[in-house]
Amino acid sequence: MNAPMIELLVLAGIAVFLILKLRNVLGTREGFEKPALPPQVNDTRRGKPAFDVIDGGPDRDITDHVPPGSPAAGALALIKRTDPSFSVGDFIGGAKGAYEMILTAFEKGDLTQVRPFLAEDVADDFDQAIETRHAQGLTVEAEFVGVGETGITEVLFDDTNKEAEITVRFTSEMTYVVRDKGGDIVDGKPNSIRKQKDIWTFARDMDSADPNWLLVATSE
Repeated sequence: MNAPMIELLVLAGIAVFLILKLRNVLGTREGFEKPALPPQVNDTRRGKPAFDVIDGGPDRDITDHVPPGSPAAGALALIKRTDPSFSVGDFIGGAKGAYEMILTAFEKGDLTQVRPFLAEDVADDFDQAIETRHAQGLTVEAEFVGVGETGITEVLFDDTNKEAEITVRFTSEMTYVVRDKGGDIVDGKPNSIRKQKDIWTFARDMDSADPNWLLVATSE
């Protein structure tokens, strides 16, 4: 028997040995096995909502942000069905960025860069507040520190016009000082961080090619 044939037999023997070892470690399965369903799969035939189930399990992109089975979860599922590219996690990230940009622009009194993200009535309210400050001779020195707790408080979706509204609660930190015409401080403390809480509502036509959400309402 020549050398190449001997080498081939040795390699074959090693391969058989490795296969047997893997079978001992991993076990074997024969035939097709259906994947086991999770214990809390929703079933409309049993009177349970089916809106937060994707591929046999809960949609974690939804249940990580709102309670499973809640009206908000149902509305988010409808939004995702209308626009499959929509992600709740991505929305929250974008909302945080928009919150920081808009809040900073408002405090500094210049909405030029953020106006495309404001509904007309919200922009008018911000403009009026800025004009009132200017008329009183007040100036604001503000520095945004960061966003803390963020959470979705309400989700609405009109399946007729595909209009979605998501309300988000923000907790932020920033330094804030208001000075009068003479430069004296009338509110806030220099280098002192204060916490601020806001509830903002963003809206978007989910059938629109424009991916931007508009800030349509604010409250504290």
